[in-house]
Amino acid sequence: MADKTHVNLVFIGHVDHGKSTSIGRLLWDTENLPQEEMRKLEDAAEEAGKESFGFAFAMDSLEEERERGVTIDLAHQEFDSDNYHFTIIDAPGHRDFIKNMITGASQADAGVLTVAADDGIQPQTKEHAYLAKTLGIDQLIVSINKMDLVDYGEDGYNDIKEEVSEMLQGVGYDTSEINFVPISAFDGEGVVEPSDEMGWYDGPCLLEALDDLEEPEKPGDLPLRIPIQDVYNISGIGAVTVGRVETGDIAGGDSIKFEPASTRLNKNIGGEVKTIEMHHEEVEEAHPGDNIGWNTRGVGESDVKKGDVAGPADNPPTVVDSFEAQVIVLNHPNVISEGYTPVFHVNTAQVSCTFTDIKSTMNPKTGETIEEDPDYIKQGQAAKVEITPQQPLVIEENDEIPQLARFAIRDMGQTVGAGQALKVTEKE
Repeated sequence: MADKTHVNLVFIGHVDHGKSTSIGRLLWDTENLPQEEMRKLEDAAEEAGKESFGFAFAMDSLEEERERGVTIDLAHQEFDSDNYHFTIIDAPGHRDFIKNMITGASQADAGVLTVAADDGIQPQTKEHAYLAKTLGIDQLIVSINKMDLVDYGEDGYNDIKEEVSEMLQGVGYDTSEINFVPISAFDGEGVVEPSDEMGWYDGPCLLEALDDLEEPEKPGDLPLRIPIQDVYNISGIGAVTVGRVETGDIAGGDSIKFEPASTRLNKNIGGEVKTIEMHHEEVEEAHPGDNIGWNTRGVGESDVKKGDVAGPADNPPTVVDSFEAQVIVLNHPNVISEGYTPVFHVNTAQVSCTFTDIKSTMNPKTGETIEEDPDYIKQGQAAKVEITPQQPLVIEENDEIPQLARFAIRDMGQTVGAGQALKVTEKE
């Protein structure tokens, strides 16, 4: 496993279009569910009189297992293709999927957009595709699922492919580089092996399309940044912080600092890295893309929380007073004017932020200015704005550390917009 390139993969798409089933099928057919688990599921399926649907139980039992046990790889599933070792981030089924989708997408190297052949583009399909693009997922595969419900017909596939291509071009994807893969996750057609039901299709099956992704760039030469997803207190070890290494490298003995924890508590929260764990094994060091748990000397469970970011003590994460950002308004019933204060999701942090100055509207594709100093912005518009967080927040400039510059904006239970920080004003 160690010699394969690691890829973080997120499954996105409208609710009920078959994300869970696709993940279950992929893990089941590549035999990446533990044998004991496979056997239990086969027995359970047989008892229920559904021998072939064992994998559908897989996601349910994993869900239940998550509710019960706290493992460090919470909700992460692993499997291998010929070229890559994949971690599926944030398997769906969480109650508030979009929030997790944002966290998941900001940690992913590639995405699978799932669209049901019998249902086409739905509101979340578009919202997720947009977020994926804004949050930096440049590689996408479109899985056209539930082909069994359109009798595996080529026309049904072509209609959806055309509809989805148009939508993806609209949000900025180059669709000539995207594989559109027809599958039935329920029947296991086209997922791990080419399907006999679709002789008209000559492209890759889903697993081949995943294997065909380009190797993600690993930003190792940037300073270390690890947004925290969780903090556990583990007896005998102490506080273990969990997160994905976004940039840079971390090794035992390194001196690190947590922000905005240090700003919030008005003292240095940090110290020497004692142990690093990955996939339940202790490792010497970790690199971009690795999901790790680690223990820092002198840092207790109450010192840090989800949303804090770890970085080198001599180049700590940037805590801002305010920042200039480029935003796009995806979804807002009214107009947005100065003083508007929604919740910004920046990596794993969620902080209320105020639009303090709307500087200009712009063409999202070319970046050209359309209007200087507008009174408001509305759905579909892109703008340069000054943003002031209401609590201490770590965000970096897009030119410096793009992985920590991106954000999504949530309000009224929906994603209002997304964007990236262009210039930051550091807190004194």
